[in-house]
Amino acid sequence: MTQEQEKAAQEFYEENGYWVSDIVFTAEEVAEMRAAHDRIWTLDYDGDGFPLWEWKPDDKPNRLRKIDNAWWINDVVKNAVTSPKLGKLAANLMNSEEARVWYDQVIYKPGTGKGEQTSAGNVGWHQDYMYWQCTDTTNLVTAWVALQDTDLNNGCMSVIPGSHKWGLLNSDGFFNEELEAVKRQMEVEAKPWREEPLILKAGQVSFHHSLTIHGSRQNFSNDPRLCVVGHYFPKGMAYEKKQNVDNIRLLGPRPKQGDLFNNEYFPLAYSASEQA
Repeated sequence: MTQEQEKAAQEFYEENGYWVSDIVFTAEEVAEMRAAHDRIWTLDYDGDGFPLWEWKPDDKPNRLRKIDNAWWINDVVKNAVTSPKLGKLAANLMNSEEARVWYDQVIYKPGTGKGEQTSAGNVGWHQDYMYWQCTDTTNLVTAWVALQDTDLNNGCMSVIPGSHKWGLLNSDGFFNEELEAVKRQMEVEAKPWREEPLILKAGQVSFHHSLTIHGSRQNFSNDPRLCVVGHYFPKGMAYEKKQNVDNIRLLGPRPKQGDLFNNEYFPLAYSASEQA
């Protein structure tokens, strides 16, 4: 991207709370990430580690599956979420010299076919920062990598433009499939609520602010909707004792307020000084 394009992306993101890139990952790289999905869901891991957290409701095949910190167990995912080309885009949107990985996710939204509309596989409206209140900033950004052409038919993510300016709202809705109920919980009736579906080609990436409200609906296709997600934070982000979050324990056995999230568990995806 040119400096003019980077500035335009920043301005759009600051105003709307999201931004969509051009193609970032090649068809070959997308195919590798889809193959990584297949391996991960069959527990074929690289190394002898395990992910940070797993949600895989085997008794309900139409439910969403999600794993956090797949970079610990799969080298393809690690290379994707730590890639400088993704990190640089994230750093630019955060207006930071650096971008570090907060954690990643691989998400599998099953296809339900052309049946009737249900809540199966929905991701409830939520703000990522609801789950990240151990940080001293809300200036974190999420990068959502499409591993197939993604639209309303197969359950693309939708965002509420401008909602990152509304502050932290009353919702814990990721796993609540009833989107209208979550919307009522968030008490946004007086807000300018407009759902913007993020239509992506395979290899494109959407970015959204940690306070941007987002969610997704049913996948009506016959195939699963796959994605790899990287969450990033800017240079100098530190621990603030407000909420118990899994990532706090990655600071060590006795974390203290003000400790920087800058060890090996939060790998550097981009540094302007290293690229100079």
